[in-house]
Amino acid sequence: MCGIVGIIGSGPVNQEIYEGLTVLQHRGQDAAGILTSEQNRVFLRKDNGLVRDVFYQRHMLQLQGNMGIGHVRYPTAGCDSRAEAQPFYVNSPFGLALSHNGNLTNTAELGEALFREDLRQINTNSDSEILLNVFAHELYGAIGSKRIRATHEDIFRAVAGVFKRCRGAYAVTVLIVGYGIVAFRDPRGIRPLVFGSRIEASGKISRMIASESVALDVLGFELERDVKPGEAVIFDLDGKVTAKICAADPKLMPCLFEYVYLARPDSIMDDVAVYKTRMRMGEKLGKRLKHNWPDHDIDVVIPVPDTSRTSALQMAWELGIKYREGFIKNRYIGRTFIMPGQAERRKSVRQKLNAIDLEFRGKNVLLVDDSIVRGTTSKQIIQMARDAGAKKVYFASAAPPVRFPNVYGIDMPTTDELIGFGRSADEICQAIGADRVFYQDLQDLEDAVREGNSNIEGFDSSCFSGEYVTGDVTEKYLSDIGSTRGIRAEELSGNELDSTVITELY
Repeated sequence: MCGIVGIIGSGPVNQEIYEGLTVLQHRGQDAAGILTSEQNRVFLRKDNGLVRDVFYQRHMLQLQGNMGIGHVRYPTAGCDSRAEAQPFYVNSPFGLALSHNGNLTNTAELGEALFREDLRQINTNSDSEILLNVFAHELYGAIGSKRIRATHEDIFRAVAGVFKRCRGAYAVTVLIVGYGIVAFRDPRGIRPLVFGSRIEASGKISRMIASESVALDVLGFELERDVKPGEAVIFDLDGKVTAKICAADPKLMPCLFEYVYLARPDSIMDDVAVYKTRMRMGEKLGKRLKHNWPDHDIDVVIPVPDTSRTSALQMAWELGIKYREGFIKNRYIGRTFIMPGQAERRKSVRQKLNAIDLEFRGKNVLLVDDSIVRGTTSKQIIQMARDAGAKKVYFASAAPPVRFPNVYGIDMPTTDELIGFGRSADEICQAIGADRVFYQDLQDLEDAVREGNSNIEGFDSSCFSGEYVTGDVTEKYLSDIGSTRGIRAEELSGNELDSTVITELY
């Protein structure tokens, strides 16, 4: 998963893009980059690492201009080198830079076509570089040979061409030198993208685009709306906004996992408050537990920090049981799920969490987490609870079992790594060492999100249901991407493909 930011301001934007990226750091800890533009020049700094480690004062001073885009990278299969940090830049036509959140599902096909038909050379394994070159080629074709400057209609035609050629999930910002910033979102709206405005003291209007509304909030921008599925939005240098639907059959089908785990709770995406959604998740899971186990013997509900706190608190209220904080985390350890190597994930579990014995000793404890993906870390957390003196340890997941690969930008592409694949709840319970396991129902999860916006037409629930909303994911594709990840995991982890439950550290 990645985070993207774009700003057109009345003054230098380098510091605000930096601050926006730090707010979105939870979406990617692997690499960061900022590109700014002043007149007809661009300035770029990107590297592997956290935002605070990539940018020093000397870099910030070089990032000149009132327009820019930024990116924080989450490492997906085949994408972990410094060269693949974003934004990407090409100098024709005009000078284009792109930041991308998501994952294309027809990367190989596009790469071949770009080389043989469009005569463009790709220098990395990143699908984002391919996406940029597709847009550049489409824009060049839309302009024609008689124009030296693009019009809005040229840009809309170029984005329409991208929608026809590119499949998968993509929320994108493209900076066009001397022109402005274009934001667009795939025809299913799988990945989030919002924009807003701020009136400056001078009376001029600044514009901001970001993956989550919280980035706008922190910088004092007022949220206007989401970029719609299949829509392109042009922000010109004067702050004017022009939008058009460029896809043939757009449908709003956002990724459920954004609401379960990826987004910050204080964000609003597709008119849905993430915090409220997680409250409803806990309420529905509590009702389901009461219905299926009315004579339970749970003494206390304890969340696995941090994402599950909201759901756990509401679940405890629904059950009429005490809620307690039983784990203290070290805030200087990064998010386990988005660490680049499995060995790093395993090593960090006990470094980042420590149990408070008094909350466990002699009690039947219900641990609540947002989801169970690979399972090894949940097993360790359950053991920590037992070591702290718990009599029984029950485990509840605010999401359904993760049984299938995600191919739209979340790095869990092989079924072999998923503890939920091919196992019943009882078998998962035994594997992680719990006394009992409770899962959210998929329909309940979808209802929890849709209560915030009844206009949502469907969801990307592929990791729970195995149904891929782009309609192009085959068994061969899943096999190929699984092989790619297997090679990368071996390189990073010395063949140790151990696993983790998703836990949050903001």
